[in-house]
Amino acid sequence: MVETTPAPVASTPSAKLSERALGALGKLPPFSPILNKLLASLAGEDVSFSKLGDLIEKDTVVAGNIIHLVNSALYARRATITSVRHALALLGMDKVRNTLLGMSISRMWSQVKTPPVWSMARFNRHSAAVAILSDQIASRIPGAVYPEGAFVGGLLHDLGRLLIALGLPEEFARLVKMNEQGDRSWTECELELLGFTHAELSAEALEKWKFPQEVQLAVRDHHHPQALQAGGAIPLSAVLHAANEYVNSTGESIVASKLVSAADAGAIAALGIPEEKIGPLLVDFKAEHAAMAAFFK
Repeated sequence: MVETTPAPVASTPSAKLSERALGALGKLPPFSPILNKLLASLAGEDVSFSKLGDLIEKDTVVAGNIIHLVNSALYARRATITSVRHALALLGMDKVRNTLLGMSISRMWSQVKTPPVWSMARFNRHSAAVAILSDQIASRIPGAVYPEGAFVGGLLHDLGRLLIALGLPEEFARLVKMNEQGDRSWTECELELLGFTHAELSAEALEKWKFPQEVQLAVRDHHHPQALQAGGAIPLSAVLHAANEYVNSTGESIVASKLVSAADAGAIAALGIPEEKIGPLLVDFKAEHAAMAAFFK
């Protein structure tokens, strides 16, 4: 009997496109020592303020931004803070981690050459807004799942869009036109043209970067979060979805192709946050966003 070697399975067009887009991760700069340490803390490793302080003090831009933030109107200190260690102690680990993640990743993006149709400024503003609002929402919901991942999930939920723009620039330009000229959503256009969505691509990228699985799943499902159960836990994907919907409704979207009528907090209310608490939540979000906006250009 003659043995035969099975013929290799041919890749589908969508699989090839996905592979090319994911390959754009190689065009991004390597993670900084600070970013690596922050990701280790997000994964549950013990990261001391002392070690983090050492890394921050070696980066004059990051150190300056941390000092600027702690002295901003957001925190209303009576005395000016001039020490990085003092600033870290006042801000706390969660706030420091979120701020540094945002600063570090924004700086990484700024080094990337993108096609003309892509706006890195809009991408940064949108990502920062969703990250900050996701964190604000998660901190107010007792039943939120993995709330410590809300900020970074919001920050990276649309990473797949950047990878499509970098790895598939012609297809991305066609996506922009399809979305502008029709009534289909961005993800519907992606499925028709590419066969996959930016959310799926974002999750694959985060898996390669070894982000916690909770963050990967939340990013993958942020357009179609798990159904909420009465009295049950609130999935992180639902938090990201609510924040993303609100931010887009304000006009702070990645692609400015749709008319915006008025900010809509309906998705936030759907999480079970009482109406009387949504106003103060959005006030806090806008204050924090204003204080941090300069770091996400």
